[in-house]
Amino acid sequence: MADSIDALRTRVNNFVEEREWSQFHSPKNLAMAMIVEAAEVVEHFQWMTEPDSRQLDAETREKVGQELADTFVYLMRIAEVCGIDLIAAANAKIDLNAQKYPVEKCKGSNDKYTKYQ
Repeated sequence: MADSIDALRTRVNNFVEEREWSQFHSPKNLAMAMIVEAAEVVEHFQWMTEPDSRQLDAETREKVGQELADTFVYLMRIAEVCGIDLIAAANAKIDLNAQKYPVEKCKGSNDKYTKYQ
């Protein structure tokens, strides 16, 4: 069992290679598959109230976890196929968001960054 991002990436890549699925893993196909899985996450919350969505029962939590895992694996595969370092990309995006949403202007607010410009 993989216990780090790098180990999980290796495990996913090995899984794909053993099945010769790389031929099907174009960025387009992977992006489409990821969105389908993300929609399956949303489906579990579709008719819940806000409070209910914060207190999932064990069965729903398991199902949501499976769909999140599917989404995450496809995200990792897209990054792999496109040669993107997800950790570096996420850190760069957080830095960019820190500029867009300075704490002193947006703390406690959900306004879009364009309001602060």
